[in-house]
Amino acid sequence: MRTVGELLREWRHRRRLSQLDLAIAADVSARHVSLVETGRSNPSADMVLRLADQLDVPLRERNVLLLAAGFAPRYAERPLGGDALSAAWDAIARVLRAHEPYPALVIDRRWNILMTNRAIDPFLADVAPDLLRPPVNMVRLGLDPRGLAHRIVNLAEVRSLLRTRIGRQLATAPDPELTTLYEELLAPGSEDASPAIGSEIAVPMIFRFGERELRLFSTTTTFGTPTDITLDEIAIESYYPSDAESAAYFTTSGAGADPRPRTSGR
Repeated sequence: MRTVGELLREWRHRRRLSQLDLAIAADVSARHVSLVETGRSNPSADMVLRLADQLDVPLRERNVLLLAAGFAPRYAERPLGGDALSAAWDAIARVLRAHEPYPALVIDRRWNILMTNRAIDPFLADVAPDLLRPPVNMVRLGLDPRGLAHRIVNLAEVRSLLRTRIGRQLATAPDPELTTLYEELLAPGSEDASPAIGSEIAVPMIFRFGERELRLFSTTTTFGTPTDITLDEIAIESYYPSDAESAAYFTTSGAGADPRPRTSGR
């Protein structure tokens, strides 16, 4: 089993910080950081968490650090639909509902869909049934020809954006399953050449439905200062029309039901 010092050193290197940088941020001496990393000093649980906080270590990995240092985990991982997170569930549901008639969904750290609002439904109408069996993965759903890929006009550009975003995510917090997904669907290739998209406020996803094209851009919302692993790892993806014609499609189609949960299969 790796020591807490080895793990902290790895996180420090990942964040491209020197021992002095970390020491100044954590308000400790550089010598103390060095002693912890080399195993010559046994840090307290509070010191482990102080260093982890400055290194922006995800809550799941902070538990790993605590265990390596001989302490019990501090952060629980409770199901989003359970009683303990009922207030968070209700808050997310209100956000999704308030975003209608535009699409919005909730994903976990591996891009599995946990909840959606009703405006997502038309996009899933002709998706292969096996792609909709939980856990429904947003990346696979979007890039599989039996999913949404045949509807996405600028597929190469969307793939490139996903590659950048997930690559950045993996650099921040490595995950074996997400790495496998990345290698399966986002490995660079000749299909990535794509024409420039004109003048936009953000790079859109362009969907084709018959003769109509819908242009959408997205925003991502996360919980501030969560203390639960589940909340630390989820994000709300909200989509907005980037032109008047796309906005008109949604405002005349009448999306208005409650958000629905989807099992993540975590």
